[in-house]
Amino acid sequence: MKRYSAFAVAREAFRYHTGWGRAWGKPKPKSRYDVVIVGAGGHGLATAYYLGKNFGITNVAIIEKGWLGGGNTGRNTTIIRSNYLQDPSAALYEKARSLYEDLSQDLNYNVMFSPRGVMMLAQTEHELRGYQRTVHANRLQGIDTEMISPREVKRLCPIMNIDGPRYPVLGALWQARGGTARHDAVAWGYARACSEMGMDIIQQCEVTAVRREGGRVTGVDTTLGEIACDKLGIVVAGHSGVMAEKAGFRLPLESVSLQALVSEPIKPCMDVVVMANTVHGYMSQSDKGEMVIGGGTDGYINYAQRGSYQHIEETVRALVETFPMISRLKMLRQWAGIVDVTGDRSPILSKTPLDGCFINCGWGTGGFKAIPGSGWGFAELMAKGYSPLTEEFGLNRFREGRFIDESVAAGVAH
Repeated sequence: MKRYSAFAVAREAFRYHTGWGRAWGKPKPKSRYDVVIVGAGGHGLATAYYLGKNFGITNVAIIEKGWLGGGNTGRNTTIIRSNYLQDPSAALYEKARSLYEDLSQDLNYNVMFSPRGVMMLAQTEHELRGYQRTVHANRLQGIDTEMISPREVKRLCPIMNIDGPRYPVLGALWQARGGTARHDAVAWGYARACSEMGMDIIQQCEVTAVRREGGRVTGVDTTLGEIACDKLGIVVAGHSGVMAEKAGFRLPLESVSLQALVSEPIKPCMDVVVMANTVHGYMSQSDKGEMVIGGGTDGYINYAQRGSYQHIEETVRALVETFPMISRLKMLRQWAGIVDVTGDRSPILSKTPLDGCFINCGWGTGGFKAIPGSGWGFAELMAKGYSPLTEEFGLNRFREGRFIDESVAAGVAH
């Protein structure tokens, strides 16, 4: 596969770009693989990539019922941060954030990582105390965060109204090395690297049943035929419960829609990510100039991906007080993704009751930021049966009452 570089772009310019090959192949499924991963989103592709890179396992199929990156990976607001309260969460998300910094070089594909900084506004005294606690926890975890004053908030984001009548800004939790990346590029970069290692990415292929014998997984039935495997990884986000049922077990989660929208493009006016949890909204500006806006999850279980006027109205109304300028903007488009939410708002990366079957799910509203760390840890779990990154995120924690409560850090929509 041709390596991307400035020289390659210049060379192809002289050849009218006729020399570029496919970024990834379109193979037909083989009858057997060492590993089958169901779900060609960011987490599934990252898992396959680190299986090959870190453990030399390349006889892998990544199966996707739709198109590559067409689920939540293509339906999010791209925020990357690691300022979580609990130690297991902070370790996992910080691993992801650190991998994001060099991901473009690692994949030889520009994922457009932008460490522009992420601030989480404290707009009540309770929230201010909570974020101060998080700063202390982050220092113990070796994660660089700090509390900043309202004056510093205004300096970093001049368009913000910090003296709102209902929710004045009392300070903010600031992570300077947080930021954003291009969601599509992350999926495409991992897919290209997986294909280059000889893995098969099979799109438009739905899993209809999980084959098992003697308590162990033996393969899957798909719309393109039977595929045998030694290990199966289920990484299907909002449809995790559906796939788990096919494998013969249940999961402690529910699926809901998470909605977002973007405005018409405008001149650059905001070069940080701002999250306002009290008013239930967050915003950043894309490279194209659009204001990327999101809010909380729907209050009821559903699989809709259309978005709804009511939710958009609530989110924008909440943000207008803090960002008065957005009241004059027109909405360009809106969408929703299906997120799978656990009771403690932390993910599940675990073995399952079915031997040889592994599950990666429950990321709720924070899946995109975790993609590289999730793939790294889940690949290690699948290859070796154990990973320090995933040890605390097993299914058994719900039976034992070892919850990793991240409701404050992850329960809004980010």
